[in-house]
Amino acid sequence: MINIKKQIDYWVRGAEDDLVTATLLIENNRLLHGLFFCHLVMEKIIKAHVVKESNEIAPRTHNLMFLLQKAKVAISEEDEIFLGVLMKYQLEGRYPDYTPLIPWRETVESYLTETKKLLSCLRKKL
Repeated sequence: MINIKKQIDYWVRGAEDDLVTATLLIENNRLLHGLFFCHLVMEKIIKAHVVKESNEIAPRTHNLMFLLQKAKVAISEEDEIFLGVLMKYQLEGRYPDYTPLIPWRETVESYLTETKKLLSCLRKKL
């Protein structure tokens, strides 16, 4: 039997740590890597919701839309669109032949701001 609270805490703590990393990367002009970590933040906080909803260990997937569906947590359509945007940056760290276009710094900074807001919103719903 798994410890649900421990699992949720693990994912929340990981999301918070990855937000610090994303911020540092973006501040240091490592934009693509920063976006990769923004994706990780969202993946981990949604996995916390999956654990809460299912009482099981979160699945080993990086697909935010699949995880959101399993988590059964309601977010706005704009937030769903944002998660779709982040999806294209999760591949960068995993596959060497995938090189998405890097948005302007201002856009990346807006994605970081949105990541922070959505993390806060999803934490409150746990």
